[in-house]
Amino acid sequence: MFGEQPVDVFETHSPAAHLPPPRRWSRLWTCLALVGFVLLVAVSAGLGAGGGYLLARREFAAQVQTAPAPLSQTMSVKQDSAVVDAVRKVKPAVVTVVNTLQPQAVVPQGFLPFGFGPMMRQQDAKASGSGVIIDADGHIVTNFHVVDKAARLEIVFADGTKASTPAILVGSDPYNDLAVLKIGLPVPAYAELGDSTILQEGETVVAIGSPLGEFRGSVTVGVVSAVNRTLDVNQNYSLEGLIQTDAAINHGNSGGPLVNLAGQIVGINTAIVRADPTNNRLSVNTGEVAEGLGFSIPSATVRDVASQLIASGKVEHPYLGVRYQEITPALAATYALPVPYGLFVQDVERGSPAAQAGIQRGDIVSDIDSTPLNEDHPLVNVLMRRKVGDQVAVTIYRNGQKQTLTIKLAGR
Repeated sequence: MFGEQPVDVFETHSPAAHLPPPRRWSRLWTCLALVGFVLLVAVSAGLGAGGGYLLARREFAAQVQTAPAPLSQTMSVKQDSAVVDAVRKVKPAVVTVVNTLQPQAVVPQGFLPFGFGPMMRQQDAKASGSGVIIDADGHIVTNFHVVDKAARLEIVFADGTKASTPAILVGSDPYNDLAVLKIGLPVPAYAELGDSTILQEGETVVAIGSPLGEFRGSVTVGVVSAVNRTLDVNQNYSLEGLIQTDAAINHGNSGGPLVNLAGQIVGINTAIVRADPTNNRLSVNTGEVAEGLGFSIPSATVRDVASQLIASGKVEHPYLGVRYQEITPALAATYALPVPYGLFVQDVERGSPAAQAGIQRGDIVSDIDSTPLNEDHPLVNVLMRRKVGDQVAVTIYRNGQKQTLTIKLAGR
């Protein structure tokens, strides 16, 4: 028994020959796997954060690109708010003037018994225009042609209420197409007269009025198209120094204010021209149509005329005191006159400046202070540039001989 080969119990019972490598190698791989997992998680988190950042940045950039440009928006807001502020300031002082016209004498149709005179047509014919209150005393400036031939003048305020008493005509000046009314009531507001002499072409202006007498307080916006325009009214005189604007002006806007962006009156709207500029004010021609040709009396003229009308009820204009026939080149050629333009004196008013200076019937007046009296310089306009009391040099032709007389202008 003891002679038998000993048995290695470890060889017989130990499983070492069938096991994987020692435990220390398994731990190494486990550590490496753990480290790799951690790195993978970190990288994934970094990529996720970076992707989120890029996505957020892309959305922000899209928002920035779609946002309006702040500079242009600011400029637009400033311009719009300036117009709104000017309208808010002046509009409460703008009124509608309703003119109930005087009854007109008409020639009766058919036979009338002996002793009956001309019939009077009793009518309720009305015309309307606009006006603007210029002081706390209730003085209203409008056009002469708005109040012409009025039997009754009524005022409708901007809020639609009608003045409880008719307006009084303080005075009018047909040569400047201006008139001043007055209401003996507290006024809701009044507007300030600005300085029309500093207006520039292209400057924004606002017209406020009652076009067609129906659309009370209408606001239109345009620019100063030109200054110092002349518009023929009739054969005897023209409106001079007018402001031209493309702000829409229609029938009923007459007498309403033209306003600058400071909310000041720079003009009183008086005329539109739709075709031939030689037509009368507010005319509509069936020929070639033009739009955007509106004209306003400058506030410098309005201030001067209104102050005289308020003070005395009239405006004194210098005059010569002659009745005359205008000379044209055709008339001059027919009668062999010494000048192509001028005034042929038909009569001289007794005691007038012309009579005192020695002007006689049959004389031809050709110039005043070297300004020729022609189509571009009617007598009324030439005299309106002078003042009562001024002395002027008048060139005349008498029996073909040229003379110069000095005349001291009087007013009427």
